[in-house]
Amino acid sequence: MDDVQEMRSPGTLHGASPSYTLGKRRTDHNLLIPEAELKGLGAELHYTQRGGDITFHGPHQAILYPIISLRSIGIGARNYVETLERSMIEFASVYGVKARAGHKGETGVWVGDRKIGAIGVRISSGITSHGLAFNIDPDLKYFEHIVPCGIADKEVTSLRRETDDMLLPSEEVIHEQLVSCLAKAFSYDDVVWKEDPSFILDNQEEYKD
Repeated sequence: MDDVQEMRSPGTLHGASPSYTLGKRRTDHNLLIPEAELKGLGAELHYTQRGGDITFHGPHQAILYPIISLRSIGIGARNYVETLERSMIEFASVYGVKARAGHKGETGVWVGDRKIGAIGVRISSGITSHGLAFNIDPDLKYFEHIVPCGIADKEVTSLRRETDDMLLPSEEVIHEQLVSCLAKAFSYDDVVWKEDPSFILDNQEEYKD
């Protein structure tokens, strides 16, 4: 196939430091505590040139950045985002979690009124970057210090919380399952999967969470 099909994982399953990122709109008001207090939380704040509002990245999230030529596969931006949503919804169903795409004014993937997966993409010359972040078992207390994605009065949830006492496999297995769901959604038989911890902050120009 001539289309680019690569999956980048910024490596936030275990080792990444907790961080908040703000996009180019600089919506600092959605950070609910003084920046000086972040160090006490063990977190950092990063200003980026991406789109979208404030979001959180940390350990025990599965983050995938597909790099795909949309022109080669003949789909547009909206269809691409909807395919990312479907892949996370399909993945959640593996564990009996009924997820849905966001309603009007909402982004990402939800379980009821609780957000479990974020989507943000950049498309340049028909090539995608960024992608999705799915909460496996992050420390949800970090989300209490922001208005996630600029949407007030909505909870954030995780696969661990939604599955109660279900015994989950290792996060590496879960991550591979998510990659498989994404590849299936795009009808790919094979993908290149690279782990790159630096990718999360170096390439966020248009991350719309």
